[in-house]
Amino acid sequence: MNKMPTMASTCLAILPWIAITCAFQIQTPATLFSKRAVSSPFSTTLRHQSVTNVVDITAPRDIGPLSEWSNNWGIQTSDCFQLVSEDGVDVYAISNQNIPAESPILAIPSDIILTGNKAREEFVGYAYNAEQMLLTSADASDRVPQFYLFLKVLKEYEMGMDSAWYTWLNSLPRYHSNGASMTDFCFGCLPPYAAEVSLVEKRCLRQFVQSLSEIPFLSDRTKQNEVLTTWAFSIVHTRYFTVPNNGDVCIVPMADFFNHGGVEEEEVNISYDDNGNCFAYSNYDITAGQPLRICYGDPTNPSNLLARYGFLDESSPATFCKYVIPNPSQEVLELGYDPSRMLFYNDGGISQEVWDVLLYQELAQVSSDLAQDFYNAHIMGDVSTKQQYQEQYFPQALAALKNHVDFLVNELEELSIGLETQVDQGLDGWRHPRLGLILRHNEYVKRTFDLVQSNLDNMSF
Repeated sequence: MNKMPTMASTCLAILPWIAITCAFQIQTPATLFSKRAVSSPFSTTLRHQSVTNVVDITAPRDIGPLSEWSNNWGIQTSDCFQLVSEDGVDVYAISNQNIPAESPILAIPSDIILTGNKAREEFVGYAYNAEQMLLTSADASDRVPQFYLFLKVLKEYEMGMDSAWYTWLNSLPRYHSNGASMTDFCFGCLPPYAAEVSLVEKRCLRQFVQSLSEIPFLSDRTKQNEVLTTWAFSIVHTRYFTVPNNGDVCIVPMADFFNHGGVEEEEVNISYDDNGNCFAYSNYDITAGQPLRICYGDPTNPSNLLARYGFLDESSPATFCKYVIPNPSQEVLELGYDPSRMLFYNDGGISQEVWDVLLYQELAQVSSDLAQDFYNAHIMGDVSTKQQYQEQYFPQALAALKNHVDFLVNELEELSIGLETQVDQGLDGWRHPRLGLILRHNEYVKRTFDLVQSNLDNMSF
């Protein structure tokens, strides 16, 4: 994962790169078709060691050949596009000169873009049973397009240097900190909500791997390589974009070097034309040296970002309150039950949706008629009736929210003690290298919850 870096010009290493053009006209080179022809989906032999040391998470990423590779495949970059790294591990895009708003940055032809639909067409008739396994699973039924990308990455891995995507694959990270890469010990170090969303990724990975038993065109060596399958799963889930309007997912080489931008940090806009070509333009004026970023997901839900991508976004002024309702009713959803709306603010503030949902839950325990009346007042915009309920049952809502916050603060304190002990003993570096990240996540969540707890303590019945 290309984590969001701290910009420090003195420690940036400028990677070899050749700017191609600013006038974007997608061209398909003749080599496109000859290269693609070598990728047969039905090879059962691991023909090469493939991506250099991919199973060694300490192996360096090979970024240098990307320039020639992208040029050969018709990928166009503006003069401003530059890949840099602070440590040789995390590689990301910045602007090396001032960019006016709405300027072109990248153009990627559809032929080199990996998509779930294209992979499904390529493997048609050979992955049906695996797809049916996924559709009946609890954790992966909604990730069939991602599964086909997973198969595509593994298939191209087996092709080794014969793969059209070899150079790009060899430039990718070897190490990830997302939920699928975590250990059972890691899950035990996370608070309940973060642990659950991370475990979902792990369970989905296991379902993907189990479904490989129905895939005839991958070797047993590939299917049984836990490090390789985890790597391929992580590559897909940390780099895919959802294609607007058609529900497909895609991985766009070179555009996948745009880091995540938090609140008001989205310098780049990604779009597609009717032929599936991808374009990146600047959203606003960008100064030289500034990172080029897109939004990976809701910045108010850092636990979700940690689970899927393996990094912590601390830029948001608010975070999801971690109040989880299994199988929420339509009424609860319409009252505002959504992670992007159920927010605790960094100053200790609490969104109205939190109060509304908790009050509805408390009223439902007293009388379903009371809960329905409160819900109707909300839907009809009857502010007076709604306010009467809020005032009359405020003690119950406050007590419920305090119990929720107090429990999580206590949980985070206990986890912090255990984590700090592990880190102090140096165990994070060799047994559990993701502990440092988990500790920072927990500290970030706890800071907000501490302020909310203080705010609630100052409220009276």
